[in-house]
Amino acid sequence: HQKLLIRCQSSLDKEFITNKGYDEFSRLEKLSYKLNNGDMQSLGWLDTLSLNNIQQLHKSAKVNENDVHLYLQLPQFDFPIVYHEIEHRIPSMIEKNIQPLNPISQLEAGNNGATAISEPLASSIVDPDGDRENPVEAKYRRLIRSHRSGLLDRELKPNPKIRDDLNVIINYPPTKELSQSEKNLIWKFRFYLARDKRALTKFLKSVTWTDTSEVHQAVDILLPLWTEPDTEDALELLGPGFVNPKVRSYGVHLLSRADDEEILLYLLQLVQALKFEISKHKHSDNFKSHQYDSGLVDLLIKRAVSNDVLGNNFYWYLMVECSGSRYGKLYARVAHLYLQNLVQTPDGPDKRETIKKQAELVETLNKIAKKLRSSKDPRPKKIETLRHIINDSRKKLSTLSIPLPIPVDSRIKVKGIDADQSSVFKSNLFPMLLYFQEDGNEDAYYPVIFKDGDDLRQDQLVVQLFTLMDRLLRKENLDLRLKLFKVLATDTTAGMVQYIPNKTLSTAVNDHGNLLSYLRYHHPNESSLMTYGVEPAILDNFVRSCAGYCVMTFLLGVGDRHLDNLLLCPDGHFFHVDFGYILGRDPKPFPPLLKISKEMVDGMGGPTSPHYHKFKNLCFTAYTTLRKNSNLILNLIALMINANIPDIQIEPDKAVLKVQEKFRLDLSEEDAIKHFEALLNETSYLSAVFDQIHNIAQYWRS
Repeated sequence: HQKLLIRCQSSLDKEFITNKGYDEFSRLEKLSYKLNNGDMQSLGWLDTLSLNNIQQLHKSAKVNENDVHLYLQLPQFDFPIVYHEIEHRIPSMIEKNIQPLNPISQLEAGNNGATAISEPLASSIVDPDGDRENPVEAKYRRLIRSHRSGLLDRELKPNPKIRDDLNVIINYPPTKELSQSEKNLIWKFRFYLARDKRALTKFLKSVTWTDTSEVHQAVDILLPLWTEPDTEDALELLGPGFVNPKVRSYGVHLLSRADDEEILLYLLQLVQALKFEISKHKHSDNFKSHQYDSGLVDLLIKRAVSNDVLGNNFYWYLMVECSGSRYGKLYARVAHLYLQNLVQTPDGPDKRETIKKQAELVETLNKIAKKLRSSKDPRPKKIETLRHIINDSRKKLSTLSIPLPIPVDSRIKVKGIDADQSSVFKSNLFPMLLYFQEDGNEDAYYPVIFKDGDDLRQDQLVVQLFTLMDRLLRKENLDLRLKLFKVLATDTTAGMVQYIPNKTLSTAVNDHGNLLSYLRYHHPNESSLMTYGVEPAILDNFVRSCAGYCVMTFLLGVGDRHLDNLLLCPDGHFFHVDFGYILGRDPKPFPPLLKISKEMVDGMGGPTSPHYHKFKNLCFTAYTTLRKNSNLILNLIALMINANIPDIQIEPDKAVLKVQEKFRLDLSEEDAIKHFEALLNETSYLSAVFDQIHNIAQYWRS
């Protein structure tokens, strides 16, 4: 350590200032510092003699009783340290009362023969203690949370007014920040609230995590006693807002109650939650061993090893994070642990080989897609090239070496690609349409769109949330006949999309005049006058699926809707594709909040038909049902904040709020329905203009 001598005197002393002895003392101190720092050559006998002389000078300096000496030991670092602090300018009183005059006001003042006098400006001053805890508030909190009142708090029960206040706090959405008074109220009635599973996350948010006694009471006493909450709260406990290891372990415990299907439904977000589990270990080598302490990692690996479908998705989610995340090395270690555990199972080596073959297939398709995209050939030539490559026996695409689970839907095993049916789309990236032949069924094919140069992670998230919403609606016995396709990002710029044979609304309208004629052409029923000559079940599919997608796209703020990304199957199932714009973003000005076009309404028989009335009622029911599950949806989106989803990354701090405001949780259920109905009535048919513009652009692509 460096010693700093501060020498003070009660009065100025010329003799002291010109004292050569003091100058010599300072010179020797500097030389001692250089010696200790290794900047001078060390000579043992001379160093000892010099240090003894310096000690004598110290003693002689203390003889003068008028002097006060203070020695400070400063830290010494191995490397040079540059200290820098931003200097904030504090305005003077003169500056506060002087401001530049507005030329117009000067002119007016001149015309009036008066002098313009400016008002004094208010100045903001930087307070270096502004981010520190207010000691008065801290003392108040400690007093009202006195641990001596713990026994009394156990028997404390709220009166009706306080009970209503507690219910309001409990029903806050997960994004709501609790005020200090609300936190104190939750803490005061913590034992009473322990019987309410909904209150757990609010209680944990009220804990002062810097107070060890509060933390002990919260996680060691109350947490085990608390009524176990639902899975949606477990997901919140695994987010970045909770860092206490015992709280996170409790969240993993709650999650472990879910079956594999439910884990699969949340797997995309759970892989993101690993960032908050393992970030504290990023500088530790313990992660490489089996003793790595992460309950979530252990749970996911255990489930992935025992369930092939879950394991398939887990592997590909990890691979995307390895290539496109600053946590890449950590995800690579998780993948290594997963494969290590997998090969230790009886059929593990075969499963490991299957994953390897899958990766090789995806890599081959990636190279083909890049080649076609970079080629200047016209589209027919690209299709010919693709079919030639598939038929090339060296590529092993027409007949795979072993049947493989297709990565986008591992429940389906395929044995090769049919070259004759495969094609190339005419969009900018020229994605490939590949018909995989299913294993064990010569006539069954699984069509897949393979894209390169496009980040499918956003589409993957939207489709996953659609799947979740469909499950929530079915749980309430509301089947909206949603046609849900599968999406898998295999890299940050590549992936697979399940292809469902369909017609765009644009093509259906051009070929048949309107959607009713299209449905009538495929499924006529002349005796059914109430459904305009269309088979009733088919029109019912159309009305229900339109209602489902209307509500879901509204909640997620899906944009850039036109008649070429609204699709319709011959059996009446309607669905959306291409989710490049979400959370309210749209390339077109003034987009309608609800994505319902004139063609869709006409397909139901018009705005006065009973089918459109049924459509509206289905929308209201779906909207209110999903509002009741808003916390689950918001928690899932919150876990994706750091997932590099393009439209979330634009304003990550507002992403969850944008979805939350669509739920209108500030309204009662009745008022929320009225709000949604008002939006439905305001929906404009002006989208037809934008669809015509898109048609022109599509023409020049072909």
